[in-house]
Order: sequence, then structure tokens, then C-alpha cells
Amino acid sequence: MKKIENFEEIKASGEFDSLKPGGYIGVLYKAEDESDKEYLKVFFDIAEGEFAGYYKNLYSQFNFWGGTFFRSYKEKALSMFKGFIKAVEESNPGYVWNWDESTLKGKKVGLILQEEEFVPTGGAHAGELRTHLIVQKVVNVETIKSGKFKVPELKKLDKYTGPTVQTQPTAPQSVNISNDDLPF
Repeated sequence: MKKIENFEEIKASGEFDSLKPGGYIGVLYKAEDESDKEYLKVFFDIAEGEFAGYYKNLYSQFNFWGGTFFRSYKEKALSMFKGFIKAVEESNPGYVWNWDESTLKGKKVGLILQEEEFVPTGGAHAGELRTHLIVQKVVNVETIKSGKFKVPELKKLDKYTGPTVQTQPTAPQSVNISNDDLPF
């Protein structure tokens, strides 16, 4: 087997701090318009602080980009979509939304992450009650910096009978974010 350089410096899985529910300053990496379903699929990462580069590191280790959320622009969801756009504009002085989702790349925004229960339908943990983080709310960066937000409690499933709760494993490291290294 080929010797891996700097192997001693690599943290073993399980030694990483997991992203926790809370407020974060994020950076938008990409937005894909799903026009037939009337939503944007937004890829993001943590831009600052102890968890900067969290999803990029997760991707480099597990080939999985977990930093995504959706913003519907269906008629009944337009107020939430406008709130998202307003948060992006307020967080990026001089930026004005022009209906081109590609202009969201590189923009910072405040993200409030909430823990949510789910039950996978496939894979090694199929049928088990697990938790993961979701983007509960998108706000301007100043809201996060000032601490003027509330972290929602765990969002529980209505009904579940089965094994005990386990958290979904993740493995972050702090690194500098570079758009050149993006997988998409």
C-alpha cells in the first residue's frame, strides 16, 4: 500500500467537532433553479468561525455535500423567498437581486440551523430514528453577528416506533474556503 503523507496529522473520524444547531455566517456556493418545481436548490458552506469550511471538508472526506437548502418561489411561498433575497441583499452591500441565480455565488448570508428528526428509508440506518441539521431560517449577517436570533428546539417527528435516537455522523475540519476547489 502506498504510504499516505502527513498521516499522523489527519484526525480520525469521530475526533471532529460536529456542526451544532445555532446561527452561522454562511457563503452561498451555487444555486440551481428547478423551474418545473418552482424552487432554488442552494448549496452553502460555513464562511466564518470554528466551523468554516465544514461542508467542503465533509465533501473531501465522504464525497457528500450536506450544505443545501431549498427556497420555493411558488405563489404560496413568495414571502419566504423574498425574505431569503432580502437577507442576501442586506448581507452584501451593493448586491441587488436580478433574477439570475448564478449571481448568488459567493454571497454571504446568516443561517439559523435547527436539528430535525428523520427516518432514513435506505442504507445502513434504514428505519432508525436519526437527526440532522436543516436551515430553519435565512437572515442577514448582522443578525447572526449581533446574536439577535433564537435557535429553535429539536423538530421531532409526529410518530415513531423503533430503535433509539442516534445522531448522523459528520466529519468537519476548519480550512480556508476557495471557490476553485468546489466539486460543482
